[in-house]
Amino acid sequence: MKDHFKEKSQTWDEEQIRVMGAKKIANAITEKIDIHPTMEIMDFGVGTGLLGFEIAKIAKKVYGVDTSKSMIEKLKEKNNAELHIETFCQDIIQEPLNKTFDGVISSMTLHHIENLKDFFETIHTNIAENGFLAIADLELEDGTFHSDNTGVFHFGFDTKELCEVVLACGFKNVQCTNIDTINKPERDFGIFLLSARK
Repeated sequence: MKDHFKEKSQTWDEEQIRVMGAKKIANAITEKIDIHPTMEIMDFGVGTGLLGFEIAKIAKKVYGVDTSKSMIEKLKEKNNAELHIETFCQDIIQEPLNKTFDGVISSMTLHHIENLKDFFETIHTNIAENGFLAIADLELEDGTFHSDNTGVFHFGFDTKELCEVVLACGFKNVQCTNIDTINKPERDFGIFLLSARK
């Protein structure tokens, strides 16, 4: 599998907009979901762990899943005895994890997933009964958010349509809320948080 983030991973954590955005997403998740110290959580599309490490400060354990070997390597450099993310470098749609979690979090990864139905059905099986889903991503945009759209399958999402997909895959209490705006020179881009329960 081609690693689209091989070069980007080297400087990923140097962009302040990205770092601050992950903190805002973490805050939005913890305001919406009661994350406590007994929870084991999957961070889907963990990248270098910008979101995962924030949640790892609260949860019992965070497991990071990503298809990018270079991003996982950058994450591992940040692991230490106090703050640690266990990683899986694999496509869990093609090769599902045989494990259940109290919840699944994700930041700015969904637009890289081609088949949304396959994805939500897959993670539905990975979430424990009454477990949660908390996914942040782009509201509908015109394709200008990324300078290079390689590996991008969705130019953001119509949140109403996305909620309907998630409901159809067996989740309940599905909600989408705007939580942030990323200001770029050409335009502003809205960020939403989708939350749901199994």
